[in-house]
Amino acid sequence: MVANTKSMKILDIWNSYRNVHNKMNDAFKIALSQYGVKEIPGSEHSPEVLKYFHDGGFTEIRDDETSWCSAFMCWCMFKAGIPHTGSLAARSWLNWGKQVHEAQTGDVVIYWRESLSSWQGHVGFFIRKEDLYIYTLGGNQSNSVCILKYSDKQLLGYRRWGI
Repeated sequence: MVANTKSMKILDIWNSYRNVHNKMNDAFKIALSQYGVKEIPGSEHSPEVLKYFHDGGFTEIRDDETSWCSAFMCWCMFKAGIPHTGSLAARSWLNWGKQVHEAQTGDVVIYWRESLSSWQGHVGFFIRKEDLYIYTLGGNQSNSVCILKYSDKQLLGYRRWGI
């Protein structure tokens, strides 16, 4: 059986981290293990997405229509034993950990949405920067856990725990 290119890239990322033992890398590995989890369209709700809310401390959420990028990050950190923001606001991650200027794979990356001055944002794990794009592993990206590229013009910051 021949794996597709996307699967091979995920496998390459996983293998590069499998022997690194620190909590941030554990959180990143946990996120990778969720690759492909999706919302359920319509009135049903994904038990996997609801798990991110409930295990992350957001027990009042009952649907997968609520923005869940920050819930996914909180869940990954919780599972890795790292304190998280306790907030569903993506921009709350700007006050978490330490700011870094040169991101490494597995760092937290935060973007603005709609406008720089808006409260809205998106958060995920940094994969790599290529030209004008930042590749990000995150939840609620096209209604799933996946890797997407975002314009570097939307970057608000990179953060890292444990430095």
